[in-house]
Amino acid sequence: MQHKRLVYHAMAGFTTLIWGTTMVSSKVLLQAGMTPAQILFCRFALGYVFLWMLYPRTHRIRSLHDELLFVAMGIMAGSLYFLTENTALVYTQATNVSLICALVPLVVAILSWLFYRDRLTRYFWFGSTVAFTGVAFVVFNGNFILKLNPIGDLLAFAAICSWSVYCQLVRRLQHGYNTLFITRNLFFYGLLTLTPYFLYEPLSLSKELLSPPIVWINLLFLGLIASALCYAMWNTAMRELGVITTNSYIYFSPLITLFTAAIVLSEQITAFIFCGTGLILIGLWIASRKNKKRSNQLSLS
Repeated sequence: MQHKRLVYHAMAGFTTLIWGTTMVSSKVLLQAGMTPAQILFCRFALGYVFLWMLYPRTHRIRSLHDELLFVAMGIMAGSLYFLTENTALVYTQATNVSLICALVPLVVAILSWLFYRDRLTRYFWFGSTVAFTGVAFVVFNGNFILKLNPIGDLLAFAAICSWSVYCQLVRRLQHGYNTLFITRNLFFYGLLTLTPYFLYEPLSLSKELLSPPIVWINLLFLGLIASALCYAMWNTAMRELGVITTNSYIYFSPLITLFTAAIVLSEQITAFIFCGTGLILIGLWIASRKNKKRSNQLSLS
């Protein structure tokens, strides 16, 4: 049993590792002339086709309620999440977006408490504070400048709220449907709800845009690995470990992004990043501890 849990922790860790590199990969595509909406469309289209190949079965949706949950899931983790996050970068600094997005584990935990009455211990709150402080060290990287921009910061917060709601929706569906089927539906409704945006910004994918190797290699990585494989692994980890534990790995995402940027884009790594890494590890260790006194009282009652 413990061995299986380690496998699910490895899934969450691997997914965070991959997702931490996607900003750099997306930046390469943006520099090649693609728009955020084009990147998202290609990611989800490739992911959807790939998951059909992996799992060519379909399931009968049991009720209209479940169908609406699938639609909401596609919006929250697809069109709404990516569009709000990418639009936030237009109005505010990337450091603001990274720092706000690091609040995901806390927002997920609060929603889990509200909707499912999951118990949050004092260790969780203290550990999360320490880990978030570590994220701040990593994000600012010694340059402690935070310029508030209400529109951009609110869009970034809307993005993490939509992701947190998605985690709760998956929790409602994961015990009634296959994980690959759930993930495939996520991409389908993510693509479907993205189409109104293309009325505002028409989708254009020319041969000249997609033909350079740097473009299709990064699109394949984002579509097959970062989307199809990682979403499926993340949903599996949430089913087995719980949404709070799984989403705690998101604290590592800014760290991975900076290390990837240092390798690919030659960005500088400072002592603040190593200090932040230590705080994140310590914070996650504290947050994962259980209130032993409380547990003993419960076992004796």
